[in-house]
Amino acid sequence: MDAARKPVNRPDRSAAAVPGAASFSKFITVLQAIADDPGKLDMARLARRVPYPRGTLYRIVMALTAEDLISQNRETGAFQLGHRLIHLASKSWESSDLRSAARDHIEALRDATGETVHLAVPSGTGMVYIDKLESPRAVRMMSRIGTRVEMHSTSVGKAYLAALPEALCRELVASLDLRPRTPNTITDRRALLAEIERTRARGYSFDDEENEPDIRCIGGAILDRLGQAVGAVSLSIPLYRYDEARADFYVARVRETVRSISDELATLV
Repeated sequence: MDAARKPVNRPDRSAAAVPGAASFSKFITVLQAIADDPGKLDMARLARRVPYPRGTLYRIVMALTAEDLISQNRETGAFQLGHRLIHLASKSWESSDLRSAARDHIEALRDATGETVHLAVPSGTGMVYIDKLESPRAVRMMSRIGTRVEMHSTSVGKAYLAALPEALCRELVASLDLRPRTPNTITDRRALLAEIERTRARGYSFDDEENEPDIRCIGGAILDRLGQAVGAVSLSIPLYRYDEARADFYVARVRETVRSISDELATLV
């Protein structure tokens, strides 16, 4: 599956106009490739993913490792984002208007349902969790703040897509790599667009074990004061705890949560 993915080959915008921009762009391209598949790319796979000579790639990897921007698993040789980079990102998330505006509301959602809640924002063709509140119950999810997830397989991603203008949504869907995460993942573009249309019509998204086995999620999009989608919230429930009799309650609380966050964002200048 890894070899079938298209290499990361983003244009070096403004590289000619800004000294050093071309070199910096190479570092960012390597970082993005590792961020897109954390813990899955060793040097050989990374070399197939990015369009640079192996010697250039080796020097970039060594420099990123020296600065603790990436780290390498000693057993598998695979790379992941380093502690320093995650720490820098967390500083931005902590000061985020969205994270601040959402905190009380997602806490209320977690407390009302007793289940795990995620707050996510778009990042390229995926979503990144910028906050997470764990369920107080025994079984918890393995996700963490900073995790990047796919749009097509998650409730946060589908909620965000459904809140976009039609043309922009279709353009983004056309760029997605619809790789399967579970047997339930939607991997057909027309089927995904149909699911997005259903999401728009009912006012919430649903992940039926599409991103993780035995986990169902309900999601809703957050809008800014201009009515533009800026993020999403999901409620994640283990399959054995998912009660169909409470489904309407779960949906109502998620919709109330994203509406309250959107209303609060509308008051921010």
